[in-house]
Amino acid sequence: MTFCKQCERDHHVGVISTRLAGTDGVSLEAEKWVRHFESHQLPCFYFAGELDRDPGRSWQVDEAHFQHPDIKAIHGACFGTNQRSREITRRIHSIKRHLKDQLYRFIDHFAIDVLVTQNCLTIPLNLPLGIALAELIAETGIKTIAHHHDFHWERQHFMRNAVGEYLTMAFPPNLPSIQHVVINSVAATQLSLRTGISSVTIPNVMDFEHPPAPPDDYAADVPQALGLNRHELLILQPTRVVKRKGIEHAIEFVRRMGTSAKLVISHASGDEGFDYERRVWEYSRIMGVDTLFVSDIISDKRGRTPDGRKIYTLDDIYPHADLVTYPSNFEGFGNAFLEAVYYNKPILVNNYSIYATDIRPKGFSVIEIDGYVNRPALLLAKKVLREEAFREEMTMRNYALGKRYFSYKVLRGKLDTLLGDCLPCRFANG
Repeated sequence: MTFCKQCERDHHVGVISTRLAGTDGVSLEAEKWVRHFESHQLPCFYFAGELDRDPGRSWQVDEAHFQHPDIKAIHGACFGTNQRSREITRRIHSIKRHLKDQLYRFIDHFAIDVLVTQNCLTIPLNLPLGIALAELIAETGIKTIAHHHDFHWERQHFMRNAVGEYLTMAFPPNLPSIQHVVINSVAATQLSLRTGISSVTIPNVMDFEHPPAPPDDYAADVPQALGLNRHELLILQPTRVVKRKGIEHAIEFVRRMGTSAKLVISHASGDEGFDYERRVWEYSRIMGVDTLFVSDIISDKRGRTPDGRKIYTLDDIYPHADLVTYPSNFEGFGNAFLEAVYYNKPILVNNYSIYATDIRPKGFSVIEIDGYVNRPALLLAKKVLREEAFREEMTMRNYALGKRYFSYKVLRGKLDTLLGDCLPCRFANG
């Protein structure tokens, strides 16, 4: 263990979110940050409503989860309306006090020196947690890095609300001990314009310095598990089934390709309901596209389903994909885009705003649509799938660009600057 030469002890990082478990984007990016912190001998400890981390370093509080019944009830009473009841205000503050007490105990128990908040001071899915954190940071002045993925002003659902004073106070809070991190340049501009808060932009990243390993024996039977025939293409949609993912475009694209293929959707609907999933299923049936919803056999860890089928990770699936579809209408950044580049897969991408400003200008070679499937995109896709040399040139170019702009090296440089501000005695001495 490396100790601070002035403090004569190691420093501890507290990672806080509503959920740190599974394969959602926030949990995945949080873990990349943790690996870097711990490479500096900065042990990390976790506070959330759902955790799959080391129990010896975890502090789980049910009310911290956005899916807790009381939190969902508060959320339902505060958004989509202009007025809240006195009882809802009382419940917000009652749960806030409980969460703040738990946060103080977490910090004391694990001797936390720096907080890293993962999206819980950004999107108001859990109002009491955000308010509790803002008050705690104001009361203690603890050094905090607030990692912002999705601001409330980016989502139509949050526009009409009865909690404007809480959103101004805590989502995000403007406090001197907080360093703010956003994942794209548009978010940085909007944050500054709306709140006066300056921020650092750190994009999502992949480990491009270490290419993916080839499929092992466990993953060799993925095509069989998905029911692919010998000459069928595997078209992978590596996202949740939510409206902003634009999965109708992927269905139309597969239909108009005119080749034998299965569209494989890796994740379930999650916390945004099942109406859109039904819509996707019905549209697939109308279009005659064989669409597989396989979230029951894809997880963050290998294993077995209750009926004995193998569970694969997304890393097991990617190598078998012939093409990745990513026709999103909106994304905070684009994890699935980087994953496709990392696994050397050609990708269909819609020209969503952050792609247009932060990714496309880097020079990536993709099959691009702009709001609808068109003939040039279909012709390019057919050429990509038909001509191996052309496809290889495209994917190798993309990998090189990914390594240059979205690698762990980029993450390390920016995080070290932030850590230097949080722990000057630790980093001033190497």
